[in-house]
Amino acid sequence: MTDMIDFAPQARLVAVIAEGVTDEQLSGPTPCPEYEVRHLLGHLTGLTGAFRDAARKDLGPHLDQDPGDSVPDVGPQWRADLPKLLDELVEAWRDPAAWEGMTRAGGIDLPGAVAGAVAMDELVVHGWDLARATGQAYAPDEASLGVAEALLTPEEGEASGDSLFGAAVPVPDGAPLLDRVIGLSGRDPGWTPGA
Repeated sequence: MTDMIDFAPQARLVAVIAEGVTDEQLSGPTPCPEYEVRHLLGHLTGLTGAFRDAARKDLGPHLDQDPGDSVPDVGPQWRADLPKLLDELVEAWRDPAAWEGMTRAGGIDLPGAVAGAVAMDELVVHGWDLARATGQAYAPDEASLGVAEALLTPEEGEASGDSLFGAAVPVPDGAPLLDRVIGLSGRDPGWTPGA
């Protein structure tokens, strides 16, 4: 079994960023070209629930869905739903059994430890997307960033350049860890809504 990851700091940060989103910003652009802010929030809500269930090994048909099959949207209760789901995600991944054996997410069977790393990476990267799209400060903890960096960095001998999110964007040598992670995720760390 791999070391367990503490989701609490990153989940709290995503909840704070989401709370800072105004209704007027819901139709704004994000670093994900196909998503407005509302779609990004819908995706965060969906993936949080899916990775909560993956941790619990609650392998219903909802874990068979490829997240790229449709553009998600926020539900009417998203302001209450997302923080609740984030709390449940934190609790689910505190169970050592979440990290053992196999599970499923996004239609893919994977080891629990890998699912945990993917879940953290999703929260880190999409947390940045949401913060950047809505003009909010974003400072994930080093441990969460380290998990995302380890997941996104190609292993020796692997072709570099593509991640879960797309082709890597080069960043300058000595760039902050957050910029390196965002670049590895296929995003330009300098992205702004007007760019």
